[in-house]
Amino acid sequence: MKPILAVTMGDPAGIGPEIVVRALSHKDTYEKCRPIVTGDAAVMQEAVSRLGYDFKINAVGRISDAKFEHGTIDVYDLHCVDMSTFRFGEVQAQCGNAAFVSIKKAIELAMDNEVDGTVTAPLNKEALNLAGHHFDGHTEIYATFTGTKKYAMMLADENIRVIHVSTHVPLRKACDLVKKARIIEVTELIADACRQFGIENPHIGIAGLNPHSSENGMFGDEEALEIIPAIEELNARGFNVDGPVPPDSIFAKAKCGKYDGCVAMYHDQGHIPLKVCAFNWNKETGKMESANGVNITLGLPIIRVSVDHGTAFDVAGKGIASDDAMVLSIDYATRMAKYRLGIKE
Repeated sequence: MKPILAVTMGDPAGIGPEIVVRALSHKDTYEKCRPIVTGDAAVMQEAVSRLGYDFKINAVGRISDAKFEHGTIDVYDLHCVDMSTFRFGEVQAQCGNAAFVSIKKAIELAMDNEVDGTVTAPLNKEALNLAGHHFDGHTEIYATFTGTKKYAMMLADENIRVIHVSTHVPLRKACDLVKKARIIEVTELIADACRQFGIENPHIGIAGLNPHSSENGMFGDEEALEIIPAIEELNARGFNVDGPVPPDSIFAKAKCGKYDGCVAMYHDQGHIPLKVCAFNWNKETGKMESANGVNITLGLPIIRVSVDHGTAFDVAGKGIASDDAMVLSIDYATRMAKYRLGIKE
């Protein structure tokens, strides 16, 4: 009854393969799910060797040949990297393509119900586009190949869960995208996600756009025209929502447990507080010690959870990258898959 998860290897020149191997080195990963890596078996063998693990790589061409045993890493082998020209820490077209085909295969397996969810390691957008795959990132790839029109990004770390009204647009345009219909849409998505995490009646805080949520119109009218009408409709429909909560206090309240989820009006309003809480920089070593946040794409017909950090080319291949976010991503994907499959914890 354990869900099967397809875990992409990410850009092989980055830390993706390494953090995947580290996450699969934990016995409890196999106690909660059945993971299979989509990518290149040779790349995964290189990661195992560099980390010094005594694990076997089981290269397969179909899910039914996977062993799902701790100590053996199942790889849906796509033969997508030429190891004779492969280099760590560099933007390479073949690595961008390898990341892309790994993602596409994971999506196909999920859409065909061969796996119950997907987890993605980081890709490099420059390499992706250099390979001829012109997408902004994972979210757009998933939306395209699942035929999804309405979707949103949710970030999560401990008590903070945040969804965005808009993400990758100029800040001037982001203000224009604060509309009642979109606020209602993303609130519905995050409330549904919280229920998948086991929260029966999620309490959602909806942020204002302007300082002090406009102070009754002194600093803008988006709250009065779009945000408050959305909140009134949501409450009338039975959602448990507050707002508009001043942006400078909503996440402090969420961190302390007041809100199960937050609606941010634009990219940085939601990303900055989460990363302040989830990322830990070591001043003495001059390196990021851990990055715990996860990124979940909501609105898709399949489950997609990802680490919320990049490829870290500067430390790729050195065996020092933290798998904290990958472990957390697998945990979130497992919980969501069990909810959808009706599996009781």
